[in-house]
Amino acid sequence: MFAVTKRLLLRPGWIEEAPVLAETIADERIARNTARMPWPYTREDAEAFLAREPDPDYPNFQIVDRTVDPVRMIGGVGFMDGDGAPELGYWIAPDAWGRGFATEAGKAAIAAARASLGYRRIVAGHFVDNPASGRVLEKLGFRRTGRVEPRDSRARGRAVDCVMFEWSDEDMADTLPPALAA
Repeated sequence: MFAVTKRLLLRPGWIEEAPVLAETIADERIARNTARMPWPYTREDAEAFLAREPDPDYPNFQIVDRTVDPVRMIGGVGFMDGDGAPELGYWIAPDAWGRGFATEAGKAAIAAARASLGYRRIVAGHFVDNPASGRVLEKLGFRRTGRVEPRDSRARGRAVDCVMFEWSDEDMADTLPPALAA
């Protein structure tokens, strides 16, 4: 599955780009804000991630910035089994923070998953010490559930409180591109 936005290309990752992925994630601030990413993140971790069998029900994308020459990987976005609903996760390299890439990629990933897989409800969360991720989720149309749950952080080696969100196309049809709102 692929998606293209004004500035980004969302595409599967390839094993050949393991060195680039490892280099892009070579900042602890990325790993500590995700649940499943180890720290330090090594080339072997990148190879293992890129070599895994894709799950057709839970697509994952590398985020490529198309506005620079040569194009460059700046993050990842995707879905996993989220306890009864697909769960959205994402990361952006620190040198690309604050430019709206996470929101742009999230919108494209949600639209692609909704159109291709029929997603109608998506869950997500952010660690309490990462409020910027909560702002991204709100821009994507997610609503706070009122729950804060402990989530394991592999990079931190412990559970961290996570603020939970939910997205439903029934509530958010007006935020989708016109072709998908019908």
